[in-house]
Amino acid sequence: MTTHTQVSNQQKTEVWKAYHAGAPTRVPVMLGTNPRVVILNPALNPQGITFEQAARDPRTHIEISLQHSLYRRTVVHQYTDDPMGLPDIWDVNLNVYNVYEAAIFGAAIDYSPNQVPDTNPPFSGDADREKVFDVDIEHPLDNPFIADRLRFWRELEKICADMEFEGRPVRLAPWALAGTDGPVTVAMNLRGAAFMEDLVLEPDYADRLMRFVTQAAILRRQAFWDYWGDRIGRDNGIADDSVALISTEMYQRMVLPIHRLWYEAGPAGSRGIHLCGDATRHFPLIRRELDVTRFDTGFPVDFGHLRDELGDDVEVSGGPPVALLLKGTPDQVYQRTEQILTSGIKRGGKFILREGNNLPPLVPEANLEAMYQACLDYGAY
Repeated sequence: MTTHTQVSNQQKTEVWKAYHAGAPTRVPVMLGTNPRVVILNPALNPQGITFEQAARDPRTHIEISLQHSLYRRTVVHQYTDDPMGLPDIWDVNLNVYNVYEAAIFGAAIDYSPNQVPDTNPPFSGDADREKVFDVDIEHPLDNPFIADRLRFWRELEKICADMEFEGRPVRLAPWALAGTDGPVTVAMNLRGAAFMEDLVLEPDYADRLMRFVTQAAILRRQAFWDYWGDRIGRDNGIADDSVALISTEMYQRMVLPIHRLWYEAGPAGSRGIHLCGDATRHFPLIRRELDVTRFDTGFPVDFGHLRDELGDDVEVSGGPPVALLLKGTPDQVYQRTEQILTSGIKRGGKFILREGNNLPPLVPEANLEAMYQACLDYGAY
């Protein structure tokens, strides 16, 4: 691996500009992170602030959000095509991680030590499974979890109004739950492993539950769009990582109609999906039947084969597995990134290089450097 090449903010801007214009000069690079990279890194969180403390105390929440932004701007962005340096205004976000849909349906949030927040399935027993349909999905903003987080957001807003960080003002971004983790994933959040049995033994119940949680997500999305107006964007994307656990035949029969329900209820325009896991066997069907043109991947992925399967006009995001970035050597990361970029995935000019998927805490900078350098060496068109 050669020495890291410095790329100016102007050059990074031009890379993205060319990509979005459909005439890419080089594969753009991004890295997805959330505040866990700060909370679970003792060097960045010497006070030992926990997820639960950040969730309950507004000032602590803001502090962690700002430290996360600072870490991205001063460290992570060295190895992406995002701008380096301090921004004119710091944007703070309300973070609820991936517990929100289970919490909306009444699941208690579990703050285990040294782990991101999680929930336990509240309707795992067969005697309880019908109780999920008692949850009011018609008035999303009145839901106890959502109402509590909106109150918390307003507390954050008051603090940010006259706050500065590193000599720059702080601005609170609107908080909206306008997406979904997907019908299979949410059903498993609510039923646990029993939902896999439901799909086989109780398909009518499984269908009813998936439609219920998807309708809840559609109503919630619209409620937040109405609440914020043009302050937030409109995207027609979905995730559903748990489809990695089922066959393509079952996906087509049981899940694809529910995904179609989500897309058809959303805005016109390009459709995206995030599936991090061994789910690429489903991608051609999703592309063909649902007209999805943006796939955000995790691992494992055979990128060359995926390009052949999807065609040249489909956007694919992905890259080295996070386990390799965390535990591998810089040479291993560089070689894997080179393999991806020379696999044929660049054909058509619709590939974004990123970690697969969501950067964990404590990834060595040398590995991020190796990934970016490989893109500089092999990502040009």
